Amino acid sequence: MKIEFRKIPLQETEFEISSNSVKFLGTFSKISSKLAKINSKLSGNYDVDCCKCGTTFEISVDFELQFLLSDGIYSSDKDEEEFVIIEVEDHILDFDEILHSELESLKSEYHVCDNCKNNDELVEIEY
Repeated sequence: MKIEFRKIPLQETEFEISSNSVKFLGTFSKISSKLAKINSKLSGNYDVDCCKCGTTFEISVDFELQFLLSDGIYSSDKDEEEFVIIEVEDHILDFDEILHSELESLKSEYHVCDNCKNNDELVEIEY
């Protein structure tokens, strides 16, 4: 789902998209002519690889995310620690790209399957 930055409404508007079995839903609204915010939640199940044995297994995803979107390069004197800052290119807000980015970030973390958690070996298993 894509929307032009200038067409983002001032009032909070709901959205929901999904990829495989992960839902990305929440609200978005414009704060100023160059800033918008997204309050969202990721939920569902997602396949990841074990960092020790390489086995693919499913994890449960359930967390909230807040994004601050800038139409162009973002600069501010304030600390926006509760927000993930996204600089929008080409004046287009792309929800699919945000979801894909969050899933890839989740996939790149170190995950350990139940078999490896119960294994007391200190070295990684070669596969």
